[in-house]
Amino acid sequence: MKKEVAFTCELPNGIHARPANHLEAVCAQFKSSFTLKNLRNNNEGSAKSVLSLVGTDTLLNDPCSMLIEGEDAEAAFDVLAKYLHNEFPHCDEELVVMDEGEVTLPQSLMRHHPTLVNAKRLSAGIGKGKLIRYSEVELSMFESAESAMTFDHAKTLVTEKLLDHAESASGQEKAIIEAHLSILKDEVLNHSVVTFVEQGETLSKAIILAVDVICESLLQSSSDYLKERVLDIKDIALQLLIAAHPEMNISTEFTLTEPSIVIANDLTPSQFLGLDREHLKGLILTQAGSTSHTIILARAFNIPAVSGVAVAECAAQEGELIYLDGSLGLVALVPSEHVATYFERAIWLAEQMATKEGAFTHLSGKTRDGKEIEIAANIACTVEAEPAFAKGAEGIGLFRTEMLFMDRATAPDEDEQFHAYKTVLEAAEGKPVIIRTMDIGGDKPIEYLNLPHEHNPFLGYRAVRIYPQFISLFHTQIRAILRAAPFGKTKVMIPMIQSIEEIRWVKAQINTVKAQMEQDGVAYGEFELGIMVEIPSVAFIMDQFCKEVDFFSIGSNDMTQYLLAVDRDNDNVAKLYNSLAPSFLRLLEAVVSGAHAHNKWVGLCGELGANKKVLPLLVGAGLDELSMAAPSIATTKAQLSQLDAQLCRELFIQACNCATIEEVEHLLEAFSRSQEDKPLLATECVLLDCEFSSKEEAIQTLVGNLGIQGRTNLVGELEADIWAREEVFTTGLGNGFAIPHTKSDNIVHSSISIARLNKPVRWSDEEDGEVEFVIMLTLNKNQGDQHMRIFSGLARKLIHENFRNTLKTMNTEDEMIAFLTSELAL
Repeated sequence: MKKEVAFTCELPNGIHARPANHLEAVCAQFKSSFTLKNLRNNNEGSAKSVLSLVGTDTLLNDPCSMLIEGEDAEAAFDVLAKYLHNEFPHCDEELVVMDEGEVTLPQSLMRHHPTLVNAKRLSAGIGKGKLIRYSEVELSMFESAESAMTFDHAKTLVTEKLLDHAESASGQEKAIIEAHLSILKDEVLNHSVVTFVEQGETLSKAIILAVDVICESLLQSSSDYLKERVLDIKDIALQLLIAAHPEMNISTEFTLTEPSIVIANDLTPSQFLGLDREHLKGLILTQAGSTSHTIILARAFNIPAVSGVAVAECAAQEGELIYLDGSLGLVALVPSEHVATYFERAIWLAEQMATKEGAFTHLSGKTRDGKEIEIAANIACTVEAEPAFAKGAEGIGLFRTEMLFMDRATAPDEDEQFHAYKTVLEAAEGKPVIIRTMDIGGDKPIEYLNLPHEHNPFLGYRAVRIYPQFISLFHTQIRAILRAAPFGKTKVMIPMIQSIEEIRWVKAQINTVKAQMEQDGVAYGEFELGIMVEIPSVAFIMDQFCKEVDFFSIGSNDMTQYLLAVDRDNDNVAKLYNSLAPSFLRLLEAVVSGAHAHNKWVGLCGELGANKKVLPLLVGAGLDELSMAAPSIATTKAQLSQLDAQLCRELFIQACNCATIEEVEHLLEAFSRSQEDKPLLATECVLLDCEFSSKEEAIQTLVGNLGIQGRTNLVGELEADIWAREEVFTTGLGNGFAIPHTKSDNIVHSSISIARLNKPVRWSDEEDGEVEFVIMLTLNKNQGDQHMRIFSGLARKLIHENFRNTLKTMNTEDEMIAFLTSELAL
């Protein structure tokens, strides 16, 4: 029997390894053959092979056809037709890459006439270190080598290594490892290697020949993204060859002993992961593209990176100290003293920004008027726990345990789970840890459970709904949690609860497990029991749920889509998905007030918790806790400290009474303006006892500080505005004072910045051109009428020696602000 499905590729990056892996998994359920045909280029490939699918060179908006042939073709057609139209378009997302437009290079650097190598910007940040050339391992090294090992044995060794690495990986790193595992088991690669071996080639030669054929096909693609997948194929080949030849003692690991910037033609993902990231301060690559998996990893680990630089271009500086700016796309190979000073100051400014937010890391979450709100972390695996607490987590608001069950052939046993939960509880050192029981099924299929394909996975057979069928799996998880409970403040949260009957069934199962453990003589501890509030029905019987459980945690993502009947992954209706809907806010009010009426704790663990714009509403809702990705914790605490809980409550009540989302957004904008208005003069813009070596460094620092203080989001553009004025005429006034100034759209909050220098710098070539006191005016164009009034008023005051001497001798920033405010009548 033959069936055919027509569809259009809606994947932003085309069909590459990760989405191909998803499609291959769906097709693998059936005995029929599946052939994908790209109607744009007439390329065909087996949909049961990741590499065949990638080789079709299928790009965004390409018309395609899936031909299904075999005894179960009709059943396969029903599943594939729905999958290709409803789910496949959402299994990949557009990669965030750095803007390739022109960059305005800062005058504070360029005025020093630096020797620079221009490069393609791939990963932001500034790196400083010794230039080290990577010793690359080429596939050709293995061409004449012979191995007694079988292909299956080599694959097993590499698979075990990747699975072991995947256990401690998360995010992009985990996704890339999974893509490599799919390449390793690909039928096209496997068949090709086996065929070459049967034809008399050695295993090494067979692997190299098979990879050459596959890579040649990929390089014909019109998509740079698909061309960059060649490196992933070669990465797997290299790992197979190294595993097959242990006698050659070749490793992809490369030792760094001090802060280093590594230069290479290219690096495979496994080579990158083998580098010591404590010493790795930057990457310079010749061939890497912005979507290569190595660069995706560099961004994930905050490693600055550029490409398009030949190794030979930098050869003379190997072993020397250099600077790399991934944000500007520059390599400074022979930095002069002034150029080095520029980069050191840029690094210092970046550290100040991190320090400003980091000051809140280990403080408790608290509003300006003293209301405490716990700021916790969401984690998916044990290795995320310690870094989350280091970033200021006051607890774990969501431990997604389903990650323990995924990407493996069998379920984790009791001991493995016990050690995972114990590890997180010990890392918490007494802080609360909410362990969510396995939320699997539906949109998170587990291969070894053989769950049915879901037409609407979000509303389907998942989470607590599958526990009765897999009762031993659930009992094992509860046993492991009970054993771990004595090691910390343990809370257990059940997902997808919608009725009292369900939670009572769960409680009965917990009691059954406890009884069995007592009978077996196994020690256990107690935990608090709560539910995840996702299904709106819970809000209407909060009084009943409060009799059954100890706490509640709101899953804002799913609760929003269930309330509004909007699949947030469906592009046709995604615009309707919005947690600022007044109906959602009223539901939030019902849950929180219902819980608090019975003295029950309620938190929120969805993505909404880290939304800076929405934070005032969440405070106003009265939540006891907000849980989020760890990098957002310090920023959220910093913002929380600026909010007044009572004003937020008034805002929330107003928002609940709005008729539309637009009205809620207008309320938030007005509230934000009233909260964030910054004075023209403030101590945060006063720098005393400055050690500047040049006029350039002074302007770089003052403008950079405005970025740190949240007064501009466009530091480079604002600095260019200041220098544009300097090019017309010098702003040095004589007597050691200068007033650089601009009217600009690039300043959000008009500001007067002050720098008092410990020693003068040359400001102009005039006789009286040295400056030791800088007052910089940056006014928004909307306040342009004030510009000349302030400038001329300040210039008149500076004529008087007493005024100048008073400014020079003041001891504190506060004194200086008070004096200038009075003298300039601000």
